[in-house]
Amino acid sequence: MSAAVQHRLIERWLPALLGFGTLIVFLVAVEVLIRVGLINRYIVPLPTQIAAAFGRVVVDEDIVGRFRLTFIESFAAGAMITIIGVLVGMLLYRFPLWRRATETWVAALASAPTVLMYPLFLVIFGRSAWTIIMMGFVAGFPPVVLKTIEGLVTTRSVLVNVGRSLNLSSVQLFTKILFPAALPTIFTGVRLGLIFTLINVVGVEFLINFGGLGQLINDLAERYDLPGTYAAIFFVILVSILFFIAIEKAERWLRPAG
Repeated sequence: MSAAVQHRLIERWLPALLGFGTLIVFLVAVEVLIRVGLINRYIVPLPTQIAAAFGRVVVDEDIVGRFRLTFIESFAAGAMITIIGVLVGMLLYRFPLWRRATETWVAALASAPTVLMYPLFLVIFGRSAWTIIMMGFVAGFPPVVLKTIEGLVTTRSVLVNVGRSLNLSSVQLFTKILFPAALPTIFTGVRLGLIFTLINVVGVEFLINFGGLGQLINDLAERYDLPGTYAAIFFVILVSILFFIAIEKAERWLRPAG
């Protein structure tokens, strides 16, 4: 194996190995601190107990069905924030007067505790998956809009001037210069939006006790099954990991030269 190949393998796998090793060290440290009494085991269970609870949660709690429901709800809300958020951001960029009139309100919505609006959404959509999806959409929508505007506004003027010097039409200028230049910032907004979306999806499942991983976490917490509760939280993290892997692959596909 050549030195160049070894170097590429190290660059590819070293961060993952370092991250995994750090996690293992952290879990071992938590185990030791709990056993010596520095961390209350009635609040934080032993990592070994959490590991042992995975099999029970998978077999007894219909984890596959719950995981699928939370994933579908998060995917639907994520698709909505991506499509609608990017379109609204492009529209506000195209019409500066609208942007100046509404951008502050969109930013205010991004910082608002929208999860507290769930009673209103229950009235509108009923106790159904649509309530959860729409709550996730409202939470994740503002970052996508704001980052889309930011990406388009901050495109280097020299690129726009080159496009105009080549007599590109408005559509060509947007599709060949503005949008590709804004993609990294837009994807940052999508990532932020997905974080808020997933938090609200699981949170509303927990609050209204309607299916998914949020309901499972609520059920296990009410039974004071702490190892099972932490094991269920791991599956929420897994949903997030899958979404971020998909976003990374989509960005690489749209920006093959990046």
